[in-house]
Amino acid sequence: MTLCSHLKAITEIKTAKDHVCEECVKQHGTWVHLRTCQTCGATLCCDDSPARHMTQHYHQTSHPAISSAEPGEQWLWCYEDRVFAEY
Repeated sequence: MTLCSHLKAITEIKTAKDHVCEECVKQHGTWVHLRTCQTCGATLCCDDSPARHMTQHYHQTSHPAISSAEPGEQWLWCYEDRVFAEY
């Protein structure tokens, strides 16, 4: 498996502080799965969720790497390079 420079740069996986989508809570929305930004630590909903907040976060901030915030899942995704990796 070839990792991109964004995933290689991660030295410590940021984890969700709370198991909620920060934006959905503010907007009284719902989510399906959660992802945590590996640049700033924001935990937001996935693309299967109605609002797709994590992808919006990427487009607004250019923070490229996320991890799953779901219990039992240990993977990373880089939006910029479209690279997936399990850890």
